[in-house]
Amino acid sequence: MNLRLSDLSTCFEGVIPSIIATASADGMPNISYLSHVVRLDEEHVALSNQFFAKTAANVRANPKVTLILVDGLTGDQFLLDISFVRSVDTGALFDKIARQLKASSAQVGMSDVMRLRSADIFRVHGIEKVPSPVETAVQITGRAAVNIPALARAIKAIDQQAEADEIIDSLLDGVQQVLGCDNALVLMRDSHRNCLITTGSIGYERSGLGSEIADSEGLIGAAATSGQTIKVSDMSRVRRFGEAIGLETENTTRTIAFPQLPTAMSQIAVPMTASGSVTGVLFIESKQRLAFLEEDEAALEILAGQAARALRATEREAAAAEMKPAVRMPEPAPVGRQVRVVHHRFDDSVFVDGAYIVKGVAGSLLRLMLDWHLSDGRSEFTNREMRLAAGARMPEIKDNLETRLLLLRRRLEEKQAPIRLVRIGRGRVRLEVQGPLVLDAAAGDHVN
Repeated sequence: MNLRLSDLSTCFEGVIPSIIATASADGMPNISYLSHVVRLDEEHVALSNQFFAKTAANVRANPKVTLILVDGLTGDQFLLDISFVRSVDTGALFDKIARQLKASSAQVGMSDVMRLRSADIFRVHGIEKVPSPVETAVQITGRAAVNIPALARAIKAIDQQAEADEIIDSLLDGVQQVLGCDNALVLMRDSHRNCLITTGSIGYERSGLGSEIADSEGLIGAAATSGQTIKVSDMSRVRRFGEAIGLETENTTRTIAFPQLPTAMSQIAVPMTASGSVTGVLFIESKQRLAFLEEDEAALEILAGQAARALRATEREAAAAEMKPAVRMPEPAPVGRQVRVVHHRFDDSVFVDGAYIVKGVAGSLLRLMLDWHLSDGRSEFTNREMRLAAGARMPEIKDNLETRLLLLRRRLEEKQAPIRLVRIGRGRVRLEVQGPLVLDAAAGDHVN
């Protein structure tokens, strides 16, 4: 059987290192391990070059080069007869390999060491399967291939949703239905604070809603900044990014523990892109090695893109909705225990009865509504007036108010706070406070 590079797709996942064998002009052999081999087409591969001065010298002195690839699922080995074409140290291919190298090496604290020198392109002249003394059996990854009808249904479900929470929930449901993955997060980008904030979550003991990842951190940060899907297919060779922060420290650190799957073997971060702009990241992990193959990446990119466009459309529609002015209605005097809210202006963090709720844009929005509630006796507010009031201080609010309100609402519910935010229509919410409200600025903060 004539083998093609596309038949060897699982050899390019980086689970088992590849080997390049070269020889000097006088025939002295040399072997080096490769961290990344990328299939470019049916005739070319690109090899990552980090340290290989001897290999590079041999390649230029002697064109006879052999590449050994190993299938991460079956253990099958393949010998490739290859010849050097050229090296590239700029451009899309170089950037793609460099991002993947940086993301995976950062997992083991070697991002400053494992730097890509070049991407070396080779032509493939022949592929030969290495005979095995025993028959290799195909190992099952734990689920079937991408379910195309389920993918079509998931796309349609996302498209039919009108609100941010429904879109995000439909996206996460689609991940489960299409790929059978039970651990997934949706993180929305906060350009004001250069981070991504967990806004949707499934499959974790603790939801992690409100937890943050810096734009430059790990797979998620790499996907957000590059606009490209980043993955690790074998977590046994790397470590989880970030350390868990105990919930008991949440009230003192204003930091929410990032969800973790301790037994994760595969991770993938897919940018959510609309009109060329990354608005968030879909992050999925699995207990299976090699859980995300080429067709899985494609399906996830379709789902993430559909959700990003739906969220952008929801923002536009909510901003454009013509809302009648909120009418102040007589309300009975609040009864029950006092509800004390503390707002820290320097990071817009908000505490309700001593429990940390949220910070950033979402915290600023809650403070704004509470101010209006106390000064004007109002309980209903429109997205439009919040954009106008907060936009001068945080210009990016015009593009993410819906998802920030969603995060705020879900955090209040999760913390069982005596304050609730209820959606009552397109671009309109109602604030419900279960008792007399006291709003304080933290000591040392300045309140406008």
